Amino acid sequence: MINSQTNSNPFQDVSSGGARPGSVQNMLTLFGRAAIKTDVFNIEQSVPPLRCTLDNVRIDVNHLKAYQALLGFKRLEVLPATYLNMLAFPSALMIMTDSRFPMKAMGQVHLGNRVSVHKCFPLTSCIRLSTSVVGTEITASGAEWTLQMSAEIDGEVVWSSTSKMLHRCNTGVPRRPVEDIFRSESPEIWSLDGGLGRRYAKVSGDFNPIHLSTMSAKAFGFKSAIAHGMWSKARCLVALEEELPDQGYSVAANFRKPLFLPSDVMFHRGKQNNRTFFSLFNSSGQLAHLDGYITEDIDNA
Repeated sequence: MINSQTNSNPFQDVSSGGARPGSVQNMLTLFGRAAIKTDVFNIEQSVPPLRCTLDNVRIDVNHLKAYQALLGFKRLEVLPATYLNMLAFPSALMIMTDSRFPMKAMGQVHLGNRVSVHKCFPLTSCIRLSTSVVGTEITASGAEWTLQMSAEIDGEVVWSSTSKMLHRCNTGVPRRPVEDIFRSESPEIWSLDGGLGRRYAKVSGDFNPIHLSTMSAKAFGFKSAIAHGMWSKARCLVALEEELPDQGYSVAANFRKPLFLPSDVMFHRGKQNNRTFFSLFNSSGQLAHLDGYITEDIDNA
């Protein structure tokens, strides 16, 4: 269990600016700020330890139901592991649009995410959501920086999340070997339509143009709209919903190649070494969009 009272990082607080989960107008304003954010980063610096906190957050039951319905979750009494990641997203945008954040807000690549469900709690609880930058690493692809999120109730961490982000730039660092990605013998086939990104944006508040339409995605170098990474991860959890415990588990996922919309994908699942593995490939099986695993332990990083 994370002890929220002991943190050696010298965080620099970012004002929440009144950001509230579920506010479409607020999110559109933040994306407007993100669109004009400039890049002053160089590889000799680290992203400063910025932190943004949203206090007194309460889950809107109607919003939760809309999220569960969109993804297809059937256990409506259980909070999906990915839901709080979405509620904390405004605080991540507040950090990336802060003047002390040295990179462009648009164009940051979400490489991977791990969520940990520490403890079940009543949906009526008052939640404190915190998002912090906790480290920077220079790799072959650029500067990888880490966002850590946590949800506290009465001072106790009940949920946490770690996301690895990438700022693309030349570094001269050698590339690492690519690990094998899990596949099963009989994958499921999912057909995804072109409007998926827009529907998820309305619920999640993530109106990044690369997810909304072919026209808006082309402005950022993509041939068509791409699915949100956290939608892909959550959709995999829907397929594995009956295998998930209520608490005391973690779900890690790596986001590989963009999942263009519309498209058909192959979902793989299986168990190895007490872990449940899953992956998404394109219809030909040549490109992996996502891979991950579920484990019954908690990430204390």
